[in-house]
Amino acid sequence: MCVMVYTRRQYYHSSHCVMASFSNGFLGIIVMLSLMTCIAQTQLSPTFYVTTCPNLQAIVASVMTQVVRQEPRMGASLVRLFFHDCFVNGCDASVLLDDTPSMIGEKNAVTNANSLRGYEVIDDIKSRVEAACRSTVSCADILALASRDAVTLLGGPSWTVPLGRRDARTASIAAANASLPPVSDGLTNLVARFAAKGLSIRDLTALCGAHTVGAARCANFLPHVYNDSNVDPGFATLRKRTCPAAGGDDTLVELDATSPTRFDVSYYRDLMARRGLLHSDQELFNGGPADRLVRLYSKNGEAFNRDFAAAMVKMGSISPLIGSAGEIRLNCRRAN
Repeated sequence: MCVMVYTRRQYYHSSHCVMASFSNGFLGIIVMLSLMTCIAQTQLSPTFYVTTCPNLQAIVASVMTQVVRQEPRMGASLVRLFFHDCFVNGCDASVLLDDTPSMIGEKNAVTNANSLRGYEVIDDIKSRVEAACRSTVSCADILALASRDAVTLLGGPSWTVPLGRRDARTASIAAANASLPPVSDGLTNLVARFAAKGLSIRDLTALCGAHTVGAARCANFLPHVYNDSNVDPGFATLRKRTCPAAGGDDTLVELDATSPTRFDVSYYRDLMARRGLLHSDQELFNGGPADRLVRLYSKNGEAFNRDFAAAMVKMGSISPLIGSAGEIRLNCRRAN
């Protein structure tokens, strides 16, 4: 890719899930999706590998510490990779699958091609995990743990990751193109896309806070800084110097110029100053229902950390493959 009070060791349990009465139409669908997410959370467990792969989290943390130290931006890339996995048919590591003669996967979807990165990091972790615990840990769970560690290493919150996901055997470029929000989305579309996954506007606003780290290509924000009216003029001028109207599409610009390698609340302060880099980012503070949350997070880092951690657990519980569904891939890039 965007509940409950979290400390470093707390776990989001089904007793925290808010139930509601079913009604006709859209509300009933949203309640059903929320209920399904709650059920998924109870089927996953933070102790899933405690006996079968007890050193799993230490292995993931060791690799991630080295990776983020060498390139902080890779931490942001892995959080995005997890988001793009979960938003397409659930958190099943389908985004990691390479294309085959009979399958065009998600890597070349519109929002992923020449953009998603971090595959090699997951490959590295997987090889080390396989050496310690053969055919035991899914690529989906490795990605969930890596994204958590990335946030923590960049100065953000930690949370207990429910585990037990299995890996998909196939992927779909069509599903990715239909499910992933483009940077041109307005708030109404964003809210609808997240609601379709059982995520609230609070989840949306918190998850978008991951843009406090990382970078974007000029091509992704040119229309915003050149054409939108809700942009600070000085900020637009600055970005136009880096990104001319023609040429330079692949030039990278930090999403949060204030503290680009620190997971903090400066992203929300930028939005309030009309300095959001992406159109979809600035939509969170543009006279709509997300404004109050942006204001809250801009001055309350504890609230942001709590809501972000909770939203990551909630997103990580979207339609997991469990039990005998799917498989445990030996190589994250291809089905067994």
